[in-house]
Amino acid sequence: MSLDPAYLEYPRRREGYDHELYPYAPLHRRAPIHWPEGKSLAVWFCVSVEWFPITPADKPFRAPGHMQTAYPDYRHYTARDYGNRVGVYRLLDAFAKAGIKASFAVNAAIAERYPVLVRDIAAAGHEIIAHSTDMNGTIASTLPREDEAALIEASLSHLEAATGTRPRGWLSIARSQSFATADLLKDAGVEYCCDWANDELPWAFTNGLINLPLNHELSDRQILNVQQQTIDSYAEQVLDAHDWLSNEAAQCAGGRMLPLHLTPYITGLPYRMDTFERLLAELAARQGTWFARGADIIDAFRSTT
Repeated sequence: MSLDPAYLEYPRRREGYDHELYPYAPLHRRAPIHWPEGKSLAVWFCVSVEWFPITPADKPFRAPGHMQTAYPDYRHYTARDYGNRVGVYRLLDAFAKAGIKASFAVNAAIAERYPVLVRDIAAAGHEIIAHSTDMNGTIASTLPREDEAALIEASLSHLEAATGTRPRGWLSIARSQSFATADLLKDAGVEYCCDWANDELPWAFTNGLINLPLNHELSDRQILNVQQQTIDSYAEQVLDAHDWLSNEAAQCAGGRMLPLHLTPYITGLPYRMDTFERLLAELAARQGTWFARGADIIDAFRSTT
C-alpha cells in the first residue's frame, strides 16, 4: 500500500530553514565584529535566578530541573531554593572580586517574593533580563498567542516595577519558543533574546530582534549535573574554549564571544566555589578578555554592523 502523497507535504519546507524568522548566514562569511578597546573575546556570564513552584505544570512541558518526586517534593524544592538563599550571593561575591558584570535572568516571581535579592543584583551593577513568570511559565506553540503575550508582559512588568528599568533581554525557560515568540518579544519592547544556540556571535531576526546565543554545552547544568563531571573539568573546558576562540578571533581580525550559563544552586555550592573563583581570575588574566553584560554586547554589535 503506497503512502498518501499529502503525507510528504510540509507547509514550512523551503530553501534554507523551515521558517522565515531569520536567514542562513555562516559565521566565516559575515563581516567581523569589533569589541570595545580592541578586545578580542567577549565573555558573557548569564545567571538564571528561578523560582520553582512545588507543584509543576506539565503543559506544554515540565521545565528542566523541576520537581521530580511525589508531592510535596521538599528535597528538590529546597535544593533549588538554596540557590536563591545562598548560592546566588556566592556568585555575586565572586563576580565582585573579579570585577565582572554579568546578566541575571530572573523569574518575575523572584521580584515578587524576594525583592531584596533583585535589588542586590541591580545594586551590584549587573543586568537583569526577563526569564518568564516562574518555572511553570513555559512556552511552546500549543500556548495560545494571547496567553503567551500576557506571560511575556507580566514577566517584564514585574521586573520593571521592582527595579525601575524595563528588561532589554529575554531568556525563555529551556530556551523554548513558539513560532510567535520573536514577534511578541519585539512588540513588548524586548531588544534581544538568548534562546537560539546556533552561533557564537549575535545575529538579527527578520523583525529586528537580536539573538544573543547562549551556549548549552558549556552550561553548569549540562557539565556538572547532566554529565556529572567535576568543577575542575568544567573550568578546564571553559579555558580551552576561551583559548580556541581567542585564536580564532586573531585569525579573522574580529571579535568572538564566549557565553557561559550559570545556575546558583549548582555552581554556588561550597565545594565548587574555590575552583570557580580561580577560573574567573584566570579568565581575567588572559589578554583580550572583555567581561560584558548581554546589553553591552548588543550595543557593541549594533555599533559595528
